[in-house]
Amino acid sequence: METTDMYVRAARLCSKSEHCTAQVREKLFAWGATADEADAVISRLVEERFIDNLRFARAYCHDKFLYSHWGRVKISQMLRHLRLCDEEIREGLAVIPEEEYRQALLDTLRQKDRTLHETDAYRRRGKLIRHLLSRGFEMELAVKALDE
Repeated sequence: METTDMYVRAARLCSKSEHCTAQVREKLFAWGATADEADAVISRLVEERFIDNLRFARAYCHDKFLYSHWGRVKISQMLRHLRLCDEEIREGLAVIPEEEYRQALLDTLRQKDRTLHETDAYRRRGKLIRHLLSRGFEMELAVKALDE
């Protein structure tokens, strides 16, 4: 596939939904691009604003929090996995309102609490904390929410 064809295909992909540089690079390699071709296509996509890692980070954080109810830890781990820099991750996480984040943690806690059949208070608390941690919420916030 020629570089212009890969560019058109990648631009079409990026115009349908947000993608970061790493995701587009993987697609280009899957389509048979060399490293130089991928770099050229990506730089053109960035220049023409089809790819914007900061915009991607904000959209990703917003969607994963709102629809998947993930915590900041899990979201930031996934963004690191997608090779975004710390500044982009920090900016992305800033779109999550603090009060809504706290409410989501409490809702997740209440929902899990209703489904547990554990009677021992110590083990129940451990299971609730592990569940909140697996959803990506911070340990301090999880313990604080349980204490309340």
